[in-house]
Amino acid sequence: MPELPEVETVRRQIQPLVSGMAILDGWSHPSAKFASAPDAVGHRISGVSRRGKYLLFGLEPLAPSPGGRRELVVHLGMTGALFVDPGPPDDDYSRAWWMLEDGRHLWFRDVRRFGRTVVVPWGDHRSLPTLRDLGPEPFDPALTGATFHRALATSSRRVKTKLLSQRPIAGIGNIYADEALWRSGIHPGARRLGPERSERLLVHLRAVLGEALDHGGTTLRDYRTPDGGSGRNQHRLDCYGRSGQPCRSCGDLLTSRSIDQRTTTWCPTCQAR
Repeated sequence: MPELPEVETVRRQIQPLVSGMAILDGWSHPSAKFASAPDAVGHRISGVSRRGKYLLFGLEPLAPSPGGRRELVVHLGMTGALFVDPGPPDDDYSRAWWMLEDGRHLWFRDVRRFGRTVVVPWGDHRSLPTLRDLGPEPFDPALTGATFHRALATSSRRVKTKLLSQRPIAGIGNIYADEALWRSGIHPGARRLGPERSERLLVHLRAVLGEALDHGGTTLRDYRTPDGGSGRNQHRLDCYGRSGQPCRSCGDLLTSRSIDQRTTTWCPTCQAR
């Protein structure tokens, strides 16, 4: 599933292509997960922002409207991708499209239909509780080691599960959780972290996310950027997906098992409990 670096890379590419454009027509797959996409018709895209793993397209009405400003919220799910093409998509996996005023089409492709497109009133995320309840952004200056430690301490769940919950910090998924925990020397099944380990983990979360952003995200199978390209960070992974291979720190073999239904890789030596 695309995580913060992948979603932010998509945002950076898509924003200059669609910002300022009026939406004149739209279509969606009949599934409830996509059905409200045409509600963006009659609005101008004021910009594209990101919150955690969600893309938020600001929508300004073209004419006075009782609904006022709205947002098109896009979650890529596991296999979702956004593209801007000269004409309408001819693709069996197209789930929604929007015709822009210059004739180009912004469209959402999603093979497995785990993604979502929904139009909501501006800033009203009550229908999207995962988005509504997100923790702070990783690079928010207000997120300090101390505040991160307090957020982790509110639950006795395993630390990797806490990270994936999106509550202590937004945008982290399986890849970057494994990478940051390995760099921090923290076992993914640990339930309690002291202030020092919490701060160390935050430092390494920011580092792995920043490096992934610099390399366009991680493409393992499905993730594609709007220009059809793939990320380059998959060639730099130290832990995720390397079970049975030597640890790049100590040389012992990395191990893997399911922790709270998520496949997790770590070094039994460097990340001892």
